[in-house]
Amino acid sequence: MAGLGLREKLFVATKVWTRGREDGIAQMETSFRRLRVKQMDLMQIHNLLDAGIHTKTLLDWKSKNRIRYLGITHYTSSAYTEVEKWLRAEKYDFLQINYSLAERESEKRLLPYCLQNGLAVIANRPFAEGAMFRRVQGKPLPPWAAEIGVASWAQYFLKWIAGHPAVTCVIPGTGRPEHVADNVAAGFGALPDDRMRTRMAEYFDSL
Repeated sequence: MAGLGLREKLFVATKVWTRGREDGIAQMETSFRRLRVKQMDLMQIHNLLDAGIHTKTLLDWKSKNRIRYLGITHYTSSAYTEVEKWLRAEKYDFLQINYSLAERESEKRLLPYCLQNGLAVIANRPFAEGAMFRRVQGKPLPPWAAEIGVASWAQYFLKWIAGHPAVTCVIPGTGRPEHVADNVAAGFGALPDDRMRTRMAEYFDSL
């Protein structure tokens, strides 16, 4: 990013995941140095760890333009009550939460809340840690998936998530370049509307 001069073209996000004000500040300052940025686009409090302490720091940093946005993250439905409590109590800009065809609980309350209140949503665990690929292994894509440019199961799963009106960004993880290319392709072409998303979910549920 630094060598190619791409800073202005990229959205740089990371997390703080430690206890205590001073340790939190130290960890975040380390991220600034490693990522070579003067202003972080998004700093997130991972898994709500010491959220009260870090939120105060980040609201102060936002007022000083050290960060553009702050957010909270989690990855399991058992934490949703606590997540919603924090969303209602503080002025966050982002929520990162698990959401996929295999894990849809966040669409009941969290995603509607974010949509209604102008919070951006980053969807994590889009493949349920690979479990979804095992479920569809050896099974063909439905022919009608081509209507929105779907050419792989990864694209099917990602487009379904990105089609939700509350979702801003989906973050699949991989270490293989060919998977990166496949995942990125899901960001091109049409996204499914509500009717298509329902059809996609019903097909996945039938497998």
